[in-house]
Amino acid sequence: MDSRTFLGLQQTHNPFRWYLPVEKKLCTGGNFLYGGSALGAAISALEGATGRNVIWVTAQYLSYARPGEVMDIDVIVPVAGNAITQARVIARVGEREIITVNAALGDRDFDHAGQFEKMPDVGGPDDYPDWKHRHLMKGTIHDFMDERVVKVRTDEELDGTLGDGQTIMWARLPEVIDGVDAATLGVLGDFVPRGVGQALGIHGGGNSLDNTLRVMNLVPTTWVLLDIRIHGVARGFGHGLVNMFAEDGTLMATASQSCIVRIHKG
Repeated sequence: MDSRTFLGLQQTHNPFRWYLPVEKKLCTGGNFLYGGSALGAAISALEGATGRNVIWVTAQYLSYARPGEVMDIDVIVPVAGNAITQARVIARVGEREIITVNAALGDRDFDHAGQFEKMPDVGGPDDYPDWKHRHLMKGTIHDFMDERVVKVRTDEELDGTLGDGQTIMWARLPEVIDGVDAATLGVLGDFVPRGVGQALGIHGGGNSLDNTLRVMNLVPTTWVLLDIRIHGVARGFGHGLVNMFAEDGTLMATASQSCIVRIHKG
């Protein structure tokens, strides 16, 4: 199964109009469309409509889509150059705008390259335990995502003292077996809110306000190492990024976010 099939994204007779049935498996335990699912669908629609690969894509989350609704995804292409396409997505449920996305897509031949961010020195996914979610609702995105915690504070360690701002975990979508693409990274990159609670030492997280995915090298891998770095929390908002590595240490992408910080109920 590829990422588009997993998401259930469908193209209409118009190559620039797509739609996403909002299934429970794409939603959080809060019963709304997971931000990563929405971004992944937008990336897939952008690449499908333009025939080019995402360089960067930034999403602003505006409203919630609920299970049973259908989200219409319109791709707009103001500029299509020889090497780079500038495009955007507006996704709605009826008249309610859910997510707005801007992006650049394309590839260029260039003789020089380098990776300067290194993967943390950690073991493989099988060396670490599964993440235990606070939401117990079955059939949500958490049941379709494997997560292994590498560096994390336990419930007992969340005592209100500040940490170092770093959380590390392995993640994968086990149903997506045709390789990790930009859409898959869009789904897996929505983890800054989780890192915020860890950084603050609280039983908390947040709702994403945005996500900017910058795609570098896509290489064959099953698991993705998420190195979550929280820059700071102030005025009720958290800010940070996620470096996303393949199992061989290749930096595939970065995802940066701001979020509304919330205390978990109960």
